[in-house]
Amino acid sequence: MLIDTHAHLASPKFKGDVDEIIKNAADAGVDRIIAIACDLEDSPVNIELAEKYPGTVYATVGIHPCYAHEIATDDYISILRKLSTHEKVVAIGEIGLDYYHAPPTGFTGETWRTRQAEVFRAQLDLAVKVDLPVVVHQRDSNADTMAILNEYRGTSLRAVLHCFTYDIDHAKRAFDLGHLVSFTGVVTYPKAQDVQEMAALVDGNKFMVETDCPYLTPVPRRGKRCEPADTKHTAMHLAKLRGVDFESLASETTQTAEAFFKID
Repeated sequence: MLIDTHAHLASPKFKGDVDEIIKNAADAGVDRIIAIACDLEDSPVNIELAEKYPGTVYATVGIHPCYAHEIATDDYISILRKLSTHEKVVAIGEIGLDYYHAPPTGFTGETWRTRQAEVFRAQLDLAVKVDLPVVVHQRDSNADTMAILNEYRGTSLRAVLHCFTYDIDHAKRAFDLGHLVSFTGVVTYPKAQDVQEMAALVDGNKFMVETDCPYLTPVPRRGKRCEPADTKHTAMHLAKLRGVDFESLASETTQTAEAFFKID
């Protein structure tokens, strides 16, 4: 059985379809899903989904860097802290830095990066205080992301660098800090040869599998809406890249995810 460690079930793209999506996942052997938050609005929605599908859906709460400018209250950490006490919440995320998208209106490149870093550190502090792992977004921001994570060296912080597309040296820097990486359907794309080469080299207990659905649909379903069921296609491709059988990879990544998120 597999765990989709990163699915945006609260996305409007899934509105009205979650029952079917959960069934499709189970039929594909994906029996657990981590529902990832992006802001203060969908964080409680993830908790509601986890309550509705006990034993199948688990929730995270957090603010994605692309929404750092939309925080309407200075009390956002207290709100997240209260949400994080729910028994179905297994991580803070997704949080981090995004330098790919242009700054929103009212921000320069410098002030936007400063705001993202401020919100990132505040949520990392929260994660340490409540003893939850973090799901990290680091699009086009690997150097600054790793520098901030390095500030927490020696603490209890545990992170997964989601949708990992950097090289093996970058992965080793994350591992040195005690963190993990996770692969999406990007690893199945023919032109993603660098990612494939790196995925073949990573130690077996250092990575997890995810969809980032409704985005990044893996081959052979590329072009269609991604769902948690598609975790299987990514896992199958990873097994091929690594020269192992699918069952072994599924078991190993499941055990890694269970330990990281502390789920049974």
